[in-house]
Amino acid sequence: MQHIYSVGDIAAAVRGRRLDLGLSQRELAERAGVSREWLNHFEASKPTAQLVQVLRVLETLRFRVMLDDADRLEAEEHRPSLDEILKGYMQE
Repeated sequence: MQHIYSVGDIAAAVRGRRLDLGLSQRELAERAGVSREWLNHFEASKPTAQLVQVLRVLETLRFRVMLDDADRLEAEEHRPSLDEILKGYMQE
C-alpha cells in the first residue's frame, strides 16, 4: 500500500505500473478511454488532471483507491493491546 500526498505520487504510480505491464502511453490511453496527450500530461504531474480521467486510468491498471480516516486510524494505532490491559489488572 502506498500513501498518496500529491497528484505527482499518483502519476508516478501510474507510470510505474504502465511500464511494468509493458504498455505504451497510447495503449493505456486507449484502454482507459483518455487521450495519449492527456496521459502524457498527467504522468508529467501537470495540474490539469480531471478526477474522472484519473479514476479511469487507475481502474484500467487495476489499482484500488481507498480513503481512510487518519484520525480514526491513528487512534486505533494507540489502543493498548490485550496483554497491556491484562498486565495493568495484574499490577493492581
